[in-house]
Amino acid sequence: MTNTLLILPGDGIGPEVMAEVTRIIDWFGARRGLKFDVSEDLVGGAAYDVHGVPLADATMARAQQVDAVLLGAVGGPKYDSLDFSVKPERGLLRLRKEMDLFANLRPAQCFDALADFSSLKRDVVAGLDIMIVRELTSGVYFGEPRGIFEENGQRVGINTQRYTESEIDRVARAAFELARKRNNKVCSMEKANVMESGILWREVVQRVHDADYPDVELSHMYADAGGMQLCRWPKQFDVIVTDNLFGDLLSDVAAMLTGSLGMLPSASLGAPMANGRPKALYEPVHGSAPDIAGQGKANPCACILSFAMALRYSFDQGDEATRLEQAVEKVLADGVRTADLMQAEGATPVSTSGMGDAILAALDASL
Repeated sequence: MTNTLLILPGDGIGPEVMAEVTRIIDWFGARRGLKFDVSEDLVGGAAYDVHGVPLADATMARAQQVDAVLLGAVGGPKYDSLDFSVKPERGLLRLRKEMDLFANLRPAQCFDALADFSSLKRDVVAGLDIMIVRELTSGVYFGEPRGIFEENGQRVGINTQRYTESEIDRVARAAFELARKRNNKVCSMEKANVMESGILWREVVQRVHDADYPDVELSHMYADAGGMQLCRWPKQFDVIVTDNLFGDLLSDVAAMLTGSLGMLPSASLGAPMANGRPKALYEPVHGSAPDIAGQGKANPCACILSFAMALRYSFDQGDEATRLEQAVEKVLADGVRTADLMQAEGATPVSTSGMGDAILAALDASL
């Protein structure tokens, strides 16, 4: 069966890291018989430059039809003065919202070769492997009313935190299902002590657990305490499930435990399509890094590992996903480093394409 994949390189370093992913995709086609029907389109500032919008309607329609979307990065200072409605990031938010990608999976895994890159001690982060499941299509980023208004002679900024029971229910189920395939532990994080939406969140997660997932160990934690515990002893967690805002914050905290944003992938999953596969968007956690764009300094590993997540969650190729992840791990263990990872003595400095070369060589060696 041919798998359909839409590639959206985007802005900044997006095209550079995505070029290495394309080489990986070609390798799996040539050496492992995995056939991909790959198309490419524009998103973010690149789309605005051509279409006047950060995501064209035709691109949105294509994203709805393919098995998976792989995105590089969006944004940059060139677009800072644009109206909020057409900023590059709105293209990404539209993809998430219209594809109804409600479960954002952000793994925080510390490769042994990078354990000394974290600001925390090696014994705190070595072997770290946690998954944050962030609700992605509701909450304060989408709630109404929102905006900047005049009130009593001064401007007031308003954003509304809003969740329905069904929105909480489905992301909780995603977290519990994922935990069953890992270490069978879920920690739900909210602010039930000061927010009514947090009270509802805790009640619904507990109800889903008690009714359908009593075999999974469930704990609850206030999100601010969760941030502290991630820095104190992150290995106490397996799967963390939380709302859109707290998930955004906590996943970035967890990201830096591993030493570099350039290493971290993500998956955003929605409801199953007619073929049984979930609607899905895969993207690195890092941004567009315009300060190094076009210089061959970007680390492509996060984008490559995002494709590994696509192999696992969209294309039912768990063994091949592991093969790719192990290739990345071997390259790092061999001391191959892009600029963001050049802290270790004796490391071998490589460019963006050099890292791609090394990973392809490790894939060849895995056969």
